[in-house]
Amino acid sequence: MFDDDFLDDDYNSMEDLLLRFDQIKKGEGGMMMDEEEFELVIDYYFRNSNEEQALLACDIARTYYPFSVTVLLLKAEILTQSQKFGQALKVLDEMEQYDIKNIDAVLLRSDILLGQLKYDQAALYLEQQSKEFSGKDKIELLHELADVYDECEEFEAVFDTLKRIIKIDRRNEEALQKICFWADFTKRLDESVTLHTNLTDEDPYNSLAWFNLGAAYQALKLYEKSIDAYQYCVAIDEKFEFAYRNMADAYMRLKWYDQAIDVLEKHLEIAKPEDVIFEAMGYCWEKRKDFHKARHFYRQASKLNPQDDAIFYKIGETYSREQEWEKAIKAYSVALQLDKNNAAYSMAIGNCLMALGVTNEALSCYVNAVRLKPSNKTMWLALTRGLYISGFYSEALSQVEIAKERCGDKGEFRYIQAASLFELGKSKEGLIQLEAALRIAPTKIKFFTELNNEFLRRASVSDLISKYKKSK
Repeated sequence: MFDDDFLDDDYNSMEDLLLRFDQIKKGEGGMMMDEEEFELVIDYYFRNSNEEQALLACDIARTYYPFSVTVLLLKAEILTQSQKFGQALKVLDEMEQYDIKNIDAVLLRSDILLGQLKYDQAALYLEQQSKEFSGKDKIELLHELADVYDECEEFEAVFDTLKRIIKIDRRNEEALQKICFWADFTKRLDESVTLHTNLTDEDPYNSLAWFNLGAAYQALKLYEKSIDAYQYCVAIDEKFEFAYRNMADAYMRLKWYDQAIDVLEKHLEIAKPEDVIFEAMGYCWEKRKDFHKARHFYRQASKLNPQDDAIFYKIGETYSREQEWEKAIKAYSVALQLDKNNAAYSMAIGNCLMALGVTNEALSCYVNAVRLKPSNKTMWLALTRGLYISGFYSEALSQVEIAKERCGDKGEFRYIQAASLFELGKSKEGLIQLEAALRIAPTKIKFFTELNNEFLRRASVSDLISKYKKSK
């Protein structure tokens, strides 16, 4: 905390400066301010959005200090802020007579060109100027150049410019962080692997380089190599959060859920709890079929992000896997309440109600799902199959015709038609639809037999199925 006396002194000294400046403006004799004091007054008016007084202070300061580069730069900044680009450029031209290699002036001129929407000119200017500087100044200009290329949507040039920075300073944090994204965005992942492999060879304790190498391998779906790189990264910096995140994701892609859980637990030790980490933990335990633990972590995630409907849906899924239908309905209902337009949630509730034998309510959920996603095959299959299971065979046939109009002629729809026709005693028509279904989707015959396994007892049905199995 600042000392109150210090703040008072600072305020009084600024007040005194402004009073002296006012006396100079009035031409009162004997008043004098040094260059730094003028800069403070100019900056005060600039920060307080008093452009007129700030510019006046610049002009008065120049009568005392005509060769002051700082005063000229301040004036150019004020004019640029006011979008008086032409006047600002004239001031910078004058300034270059006294200081031709001032990096702040170069950056400001670049900003002016960007303000004038002259992106190509800004890029060309910075390219030329970068040749005149070295070290940290050159790096700063190249960072600005990368941003300009981004504005120009010359994304390949962004990547190339960041490479130039890393060549000068292989531990430049900003460039290393950015190039990871641009390697993926520009699909120059192989080049990124080569770049960062060389970096880690030259500088084996460069944790960011190891992370970027891991990210490049991961984007190339070389997950085991990415894990190796991330392990080097966290060996150097054991608190590198994103390395643990990405490593866990790579393990999950490989379906190595035990290792993923270990890495996620380490992340929880070193970082603040986050819903995405708890959710990933839940996913891993769900894949291991430990649904109780999966729910525990999903609930932890929901506490941190209670508006995330997807988490409640996942809780519902774990209950469904255990056939705890009523508990699943409660979780799905929360998800649907949070996102009333999600057809999958409505369908999931319908599936649970169907399993409980509450068919009319289940069908209402399926109708709602179809209303929300009228072109989705899965929703139509849920509705038409539900109608069949509930014994509404004629309605199932009617809805199948609408489903075919919306989604196209799918084998599953034909199987439902065949089953419904058989139930209605229309065996000849049923066989016609069954044959059509077998032509369209012979591998999905299980969908038909699961509707009613008794159909296989019919010689005409079993013969037809055998015929298509032989021809296949």
